[in-house]
Amino acid sequence: MAASAVTGSAGRAMTIGEASGNSGVSAKLIRYYEGIGLVPTATRTEGGYRVYTDADVQTLRFIKRARNLGFSIEQIQRLLALWHDRSRASAEVRTLALEHVTELEDKINELQEMAETLRHLAVLCHNDERPDCPILADLNRSEKQGEPRGGARASGFPERQPARPRPVR
Repeated sequence: MAASAVTGSAGRAMTIGEASGNSGVSAKLIRYYEGIGLVPTATRTEGGYRVYTDADVQTLRFIKRARNLGFSIEQIQRLLALWHDRSRASAEVRTLALEHVTELEDKINELQEMAETLRHLAVLCHNDERPDCPILADLNRSEKQGEPRGGARASGFPERQPARPRPVR
């Protein structure tokens, strides 16, 4: 079946390159999203080329916007299901969005704590030709305490470590 014959009611047929250009999602990501089932597998031409419609491009734009807002693949799957469910309750969408806001705020707080720690360590740095470095000493201290490098937690962000290295004499 030729690409021009696979248009249906969802709009004109497009190659993966055209769908990529129209959605802002790379061809590699489109194939990945198909592979994990986030988007339906594209129909193919007789020559084996993927064919996309305007509706597919709209779905890809939806996914891109959700990713730009920091939603996980699992959350996007849920959002897509809600988007396609015309009998959905808006309260469910709102709940999902507000749960994500809480996650973002937690990450922001953790990042601010990391910045505070690094700022404090930078103040302790002599900023001269000496090899003594309170920043490296603090990083080394964390590894000696048996923590994963950087103190990573399940959230993907390090736990804040008290940054109180001994002054170098």
